[in-house]
Amino acid sequence: MRAVLIVNPNATSTTPAGRDLLAHALESRVKLTVVQTAHRGHAIELGHWAARDGVDVIIVHGGDGTVNEVVNGVLDEVGPGADGGSAPAIGVVPGGSANVFARALGISPDPIEATNQLIDLLSEHRRNGAWRRIGLVNCGERWCVFTAGMGVDGDVVAAVEAQRAKGRKVTAGRYIRVAIREVLASIGKDPTLTLQLPDRDPVSGVHFVFVSNASPWTYANSRPVWTNPTTTFETGLGVFATTSMNAWANLRLARRMLSQRAEIKGRHLIREDDLPWLRVTSSAPIACQIDGDYVGLREEMTFTAVPDALGVLAPPAKTRSDLR
Repeated sequence: MRAVLIVNPNATSTTPAGRDLLAHALESRVKLTVVQTAHRGHAIELGHWAARDGVDVIIVHGGDGTVNEVVNGVLDEVGPGADGGSAPAIGVVPGGSANVFARALGISPDPIEATNQLIDLLSEHRRNGAWRRIGLVNCGERWCVFTAGMGVDGDVVAAVEAQRAKGRKVTAGRYIRVAIREVLASIGKDPTLTLQLPDRDPVSGVHFVFVSNASPWTYANSRPVWTNPTTTFETGLGVFATTSMNAWANLRLARRMLSQRAEIKGRHLIREDDLPWLRVTSSAPIACQIDGDYVGLREEMTFTAVPDALGVLAPPAKTRSDLR
């Protein structure tokens, strides 16, 4: 089996020692090539190359942004849902700050434990010859792996990326501080968004929209943050949107999002699950993020669920009865 290990050396928690340990563990199981990303967008190029060269599996050691780039490179080359022999499967050893995708797949956030998991999963694949397959989100201009957002979510990501560019370390605490600041700044602003869901009248007066392909939506350190608890890689999309920026209403909503019971509701909240698609339009350009990367200002985005789009090296999906 041919494998490529793609390492982002600038990710929050990757180290040369961790990279070497991971490579050593994999080399006894697969024919391994190790490459490092050198600039933003490089992982897309590496995904193209690996898919074109017939690699069997790509192991990504980095954060969610690196995973997104690799997935986009692979699917740009071979398309979604390609039959088993033509598209590499994707595995992840977490190396970022949140590592939402890996955790949603059931991969440990600890790199050493995750490495042991992948070794076991590679052995299992040799026995049964099948990868787990997951759905993704087609955003038109690029693929989304686990979450996208328009409005305050995009503003938060843009602000954090600006601080990262100044050399500041990205942590869960920094995200929380920036999120509080951006939410407070949004209070009193007129809503610009209109949300269109299948077979329903459009809803105007929307302040922000989160789109989910898995749950939890993100993590505050080890604590999960929920928006659509029953949305998984095997269902349609989840949407979470508000028609009010009232501070007290959204503080109550934030408490529910952090609750262990994850009972997400509110009079100003639009929350739906298992959607085949949704469309968001804006009366003015608004910030947009995909998988934690700021993608710029947009006036319209359509998000479409694509089942079984990608093979992954991950534990079996949880059943409905296992979901929160």
